[in-house]
Amino acid sequence: MDFGAVIANSIREIKGHPVRSFLTMFGIILGISSLVAMNAVVKGMENGLKEALIEMGGMDKFEIGEEDELPDYQAHLGDQIPGLTMADVYALQASAPLLSQITPAVEMSRWNSRLSVRHEGRFARPYRLYGTWPSYMELEDHHVQHGRMFNDIDEEMANSVCVISTGIRDDLFGSPESTGEEVIPVGRTIFINDMPFEIIGMFQHYETETERKERLERMRLIREGKIKAPSNGSISRQGSFIYRLKNNSIFIPLRTMLIKFMSSKSEEPEPVQRIDTINVRVPDLESLDASIQQARNVLMITHRGIEDFSFRTEEDMAEEVQLTIRNYRVSGAVIAGIALVVGGVGIMNIMLASISERIREIGICKAVGATDAAVFNQILIESIFLSIIGGIIGLAASQAVIALISSLTPTDNTPEVTGASLIFALCSSVMVGILSGIYPGLKASRFSPMEALKYE
Repeated sequence: MDFGAVIANSIREIKGHPVRSFLTMFGIILGISSLVAMNAVVKGMENGLKEALIEMGGMDKFEIGEEDELPDYQAHLGDQIPGLTMADVYALQASAPLLSQITPAVEMSRWNSRLSVRHEGRFARPYRLYGTWPSYMELEDHHVQHGRMFNDIDEEMANSVCVISTGIRDDLFGSPESTGEEVIPVGRTIFINDMPFEIIGMFQHYETETERKERLERMRLIREGKIKAPSNGSISRQGSFIYRLKNNSIFIPLRTMLIKFMSSKSEEPEPVQRIDTINVRVPDLESLDASIQQARNVLMITHRGIEDFSFRTEEDMAEEVQLTIRNYRVSGAVIAGIALVVGGVGIMNIMLASISERIREIGICKAVGATDAAVFNQILIESIFLSIIGGIIGLAASQAVIALISSLTPTDNTPEVTGASLIFALCSSVMVGILSGIYPGLKASRFSPMEALKYE
């Protein structure tokens, strides 16, 4: 068989019916572009997840939090739940040797609390205000760039001091982009919910390498006068959620938080040092399960057998995100699959229409010696060729889709196209072409030469 002649014939058919051919390939184009774009988006999400896990301080830790719903067999004890308290922290320190670091924390967030910060007429709304011990910085991989972290003396004396992130600095004092220089507000006083706090430290700015390069380039263009500086200059609310969270937080000593912000909310006749979470680091991942079990045993004693607490590991969060990513991948594959099926049906229809127009041509070919296999192969190759062209156009279209998605997603979640996804997409288009060409090819190969030659 002359494959060159077959391909030339396929091109002639496409040129002869350009609109029909494009509409036929449209399903393939849509399916392939959707498949490649979805794989790129999922790959970008996976990259963002890996960076987020690193920024959160690793996998060798877990968090103990309050559980709203008791187990069914304890539902009648709902009015007796003790909640997490500092007594639990001290009990874990005394009776859980597998836990290498235990850090309590109390959190106020912009979503569930009245939280406002001001300085000389400028306001900020931090994502969270954390009262905790200095060791929490190591757990969350925080690094103080200017000034210092609060210490045990600040904790014991309940000093009104705080360490802020760059986003809070940008909102209250101006960012380097708007002021033209690095603002270091250490020693200044801000008001958190109308209570004065001295800034004793500021964390480094957290960003990906790509974001850092973009920020430096933007500052260079501002200095050269090529672009205008933003009015507030804040860039700390960009990027992934984990970076935005770290760049828009305030930390104060735990005792300060309990006295200034939480004591007025206590409904107990005597002050109870209630906390939100207990954050624990273990020596290594191998001892994680045993450490959790040891902590559970201690808390079951301090809580008088009431299981009103839960454990959350970074692995749990990673599994939840991976499940979400897997669902996105499946959903995208289903959508792309439907589009490919529609495209395959379109190719089958166009091939059947083409056969109807070429019945006499097929009869002549068979009359001069063409075998059934030769006719079948010709129709099949035409179908595959049509599908490959649609696949190539789909790959090109996917780049435009990915560029659009990239402009709308956080930098660290930028879609990433892999060679494997391109090869898989192209193989999918070939497979669709093969499946779509089998029936038309069989139909054409079974024409009787005599009947075909008599067809008008």
